[in-house]
Amino acid sequence: MNTIIPRIKREIIESIPTVMFFFIVFQLLAFTRALILKEYGIQVSTFVNATVGALIVGKVVLFADLLPLMNRFPNKPLLYNIVWKTCIYMVAAILVRYVENLIPLILKYKTLAAANRHLLDEAVWPYFWLLQLWLTVCFLMYCTTRELIRILGREQVRTMFFGPAS
Repeated sequence: MNTIIPRIKREIIESIPTVMFFFIVFQLLAFTRALILKEYGIQVSTFVNATVGALIVGKVVLFADLLPLMNRFPNKPLLYNIVWKTCIYMVAAILVRYVENLIPLILKYKTLAAANRHLLDEAVWPYFWLLQLWLTVCFLMYCTTRELIRILGREQVRTMFFGPAS
């Protein structure tokens, strides 16, 4: 028990920057959705969904970073790892979004095949691709920043962006 509490505390502290980044990203995505739907006279409030999504994706990213295949190109130029990780995160995001939308439909239609058919038939594909484009750009920014921090060090990057500590 003595080692569990410090480990949980360390995990929470380490996840704060990632969760904050995705909190901002998901709030921007929710705002984009609200603006699109407002054009059609539909009012939505998605703050809670975006916040939960940010927490989930933040944790998925942290778990994915533990996989041995994540740093596949440590001795290559940064672009290799940035593109590789962005692709992995995008696949994970698509799978999470798919499962997230599929589970309620399985409960409603009772079979995986019927739920999947309904999901694919009823998907709003332009909206899906809009979100994927947003996520791709945001994951690319996230991966670029993480790789810079990995190579240069946290303090050096902090100094580069915010100046020397006072």
